Amino acid sequence: MATDHNSKCVDCQTMAELIAHQRHAHGLCDGFPTILYYAREMKNLAEEIRSCSKEHLIELGAIDWQEFPDRWPNIFIRNSEQIRNSHVLFLASLHNPQTIFEQISLLYHIPKYLCRSLKVLLPYFPTGTMERIQIQGEIATAYSLAQMLSAIPLTRTGPCEVVILDVHALQNQFYFSTNIIVRLESTVDLLLDQLKARADQNEKYAIVFPDDGAHKRFGQMFDDKIFPKLICSKIREGDKRKTTIKEGNPEGYHCMIVDDLVQSGGTIIECAHALLQKGAVNVSAFVGHGIFPNDSWKKFVHSENPKVRFHTFYVTNTYPNTEVLIDKPPFKVLSIAQLLCNISLT
Repeated sequence: MATDHNSKCVDCQTMAELIAHQRHAHGLCDGFPTILYYAREMKNLAEEIRSCSKEHLIELGAIDWQEFPDRWPNIFIRNSEQIRNSHVLFLASLHNPQTIFEQISLLYHIPKYLCRSLKVLLPYFPTGTMERIQIQGEIATAYSLAQMLSAIPLTRTGPCEVVILDVHALQNQFYFSTNIIVRLESTVDLLLDQLKARADQNEKYAIVFPDDGAHKRFGQMFDDKIFPKLICSKIREGDKRKTTIKEGNPEGYHCMIVDDLVQSGGTIIECAHALLQKGAVNVSAFVGHGIFPNDSWKKFVHSENPKVRFHTFYVTNTYPNTEVLIDKPPFKVLSIAQLLCNISLT
C-alpha cells in the first residue's frame, strides 16, 4: 500500500513539485544548498542544468582551472567555505588524461571541505571499451579509472555517488570499490521522446541493434508491441567480415540503429547499408556518446556525399566535442540537461 508521501507525489502537477517531494524522500530538502561545480569543458551544459532547476534548487559554483609554468594543474575553488554542509554536485568530463588528473585531484579534496554529500555526474566513462583482457599483456584501463574514482573520500553523510550514462559494458560497475556508489542511467528516454513526437507522421519504426551487445544493453527499453527489433552481426566471407541482418526484417520500416557510442562510424554505416539493401525505407541512428575521433563525423554529413545517407543521426551532448555537430544535417544533438537535473535532485 502506498504511503501518504507517495500518494502526494502521484498528485504533483508540476516537475518542481515532484522534485521537491523527491528531495524530501532523499533528505535533500534539509535547508542546505545544492552546489554544482563543473569541468571547464562542461560549462554550457552546467548552465543549462542550472536553468532546468526549478525554484533555483541548484546553484553554480566556480573553479579556476589554471596551470603552473610546468603545465601541472593549478586549481582554486572560489568561495570554498560555501561547500561546508552543502550537497555538492560535480559535472565531470574525463575525456583525456590531463583532465582526468586535474578533476580527480579536485574530487579528492571536496569532501575535506565538509560537504554534506557529493554526487559526480560523469556522462561518459571514457575507458569503458577497455574493460576486458583477452590476451596476456593487455591492460584493462577501465579498472584503473574505476579505482581512481573509488578513492574519493567519504562525505559527512556517506559515500560519494558516481552517475554514469550508458556505460559500454555493465561489468564496468563491478570495477568500482564499495567506497562509492555507482548509479547507471541511460539517455534512451531522449530517443523515445523523439519517436513519440513523430508518432502522428504515419512512419513505421523498427529498432535495430548493430550487434548482440547493443541488444542486451538496450533491447528491454523498447516495447515489442510498438517497435519491431532487428539485430545485425558480422559474418566472415573469405578474408573479409561483412555486416548482415541476423534477426528481423527491415522491409517497409524506418530503421533506427541504436548503440551506446560511435567512434569511426564504420559499423553503423555497414549496418545501414545492409538494412537499405533489404528494403528499409529510411535509416536513422541514435547513440548516447558521439565520440568521432579525427573528425570521423564528417562521413555522415549530407554535403560530404556519404556512402549511406542517414535521415537523422541523434547524438547527445555527453561528450564536449559534440557541439561541433549542431546545425550539421543529419545530426541532431539532444541535451541531457533535464535528465541530469532530475538525477541531481533525486
